[in-house]
Amino acid sequence: MPDTINLADKLALVHEHWSPHTVAGFNGHDVMVVKVEGAFVWHKHDDTDDLFLVLKGELDIQLRDRTVSLAAGEMFVVPKGVEHRPVARTEAHILLIEPKGTPNTGDAATAVERKVI
Repeated sequence: MPDTINLADKLALVHEHWSPHTVAGFNGHDVMVVKVEGAFVWHKHDDTDDLFLVLKGELDIQLRDRTVSLAAGEMFVVPKGVEHRPVARTEAHILLIEPKGTPNTGDAATAVERKVI
């Protein structure tokens, strides 16, 4: 059985914004941490939901018909196929859980390479 995972320690190793880093695997899913600031691209995931859990800071999830605002300790799941854009006015730390290898932009051609820490 592996050791515990300290998310703050893992986030201290992350130096780029919008670059998910896998910290564990869970039933065929990647558990990732990411630092975010500013606006990400509008995108959607045709085959999977998109889970955002805010660990630190605040995050807005812009949808075409509304904005969902999250504070630390809150989460939101964007249903598959729904176009969205995450926006952080100041740096925020996020936990993501997605099926292994899901491209962060919804398109493998434009996705950031996922790193494992």
